[in-house]
Amino acid sequence: MGRRRTSRERALRGLFALEFNDASPAHLVPASGKGRPPWTDDAYAVRLVEGIRARRDEIDGLIDGTSRNWRVGRMAVVDRNILRIAVFEMLEDAFLAPAIIIDEALEIAKRYSGEEAAVFINGVLDAVRRKIRPDEPSDERQEDHGQKRKAGAPRRRPSPE
Repeated sequence: MGRRRTSRERALRGLFALEFNDASPAHLVPASGKGRPPWTDDAYAVRLVEGIRARRDEIDGLIDGTSRNWRVGRMAVVDRNILRIAVFEMLEDAFLAPAIIIDEALEIAKRYSGEEAAVFINGVLDAVRRKIRPDEPSDERQEDHGQKRKAGAPRRRPSPE
């Protein structure tokens, strides 16, 4: 697992804790009661948590505007915070391809929430991507010829002719 994924997971834990305790992220105490949470020593995790807190209304508005029949407040806490992390990265990190951001969110969702949540998160994030980065493809795995693969279909290499 890469450093960014670790930072995203730490940020997810921090955002989860902040759902139940609206204290400053630096003042959160881990369950053990000893010291500060480990994610507060991770600059990228802190950037995510603080950035999401600062832009929460904007981020939640984008999520609300693209998720059908689900408002952010009705979503599972883990799912909505995974969405917030990915949307924040799409807004703030122009150098990261949306496909990478979405894939990372899906891997985290599978680990912390489940396969069904990953499907839901994928749909919402792709809709958000189309809204805020309409010129960028969401799936780098598309064939070079502009043809889309069906989900789960194996990638075919061109035959050597």
